[in-house]
Amino acid sequence: MITVIDDKLLDEVCAEAAASPRRRKNRNFHPRDDHPGHRLLNALMADTYIPPHRHLDPNKDETYVVLRGLLGLVEFDDAGAVTRILKVGAGGTAIGVDVAHGTWHTAVALEDSTVFLEAKAGPYLPLTAEEMAPWAPAESATGAAAYLEGLKGLFAR
Repeated sequence: MITVIDDKLLDEVCAEAAASPRRRKNRNFHPRDDHPGHRLLNALMADTYIPPHRHLDPNKDETYVVLRGLLGLVEFDDAGAVTRILKVGAGGTAIGVDVAHGTWHTAVALEDSTVFLEAKAGPYLPLTAEEMAPWAPAESATGAAAYLEGLKGLFAR
């Protein structure tokens, strides 16, 4: 079977993201969570918040290639200081990135309906406490929206 990644598919996953309470949506191409290779679309609305995190498993490097919109990638040090920002997508500094395991990072949608193709090793495992940034608010915590706005402000310069 061949799955075509075209505007129709991107429109569908963006509509699902817009209707989602979390304001983002995955479209998995891998058949199940325990599959060894994960390939998926991530559609993000500009008001979704992905808390900073890292993947400690040496097999969990991640590759993102932006297909639509503009993604802001933020890298942090262990204390939560921003060490690098990149605009990724058409008009950005890159069209994709590879994030090495152990790297504190987050992604923010700088435009509604931003979609990126993500590839990483499976199986899916929820983040552990050691992989969640202790210096950033959790997704549903008070202050998450303000923290997200601060991250987006990094790209307004």
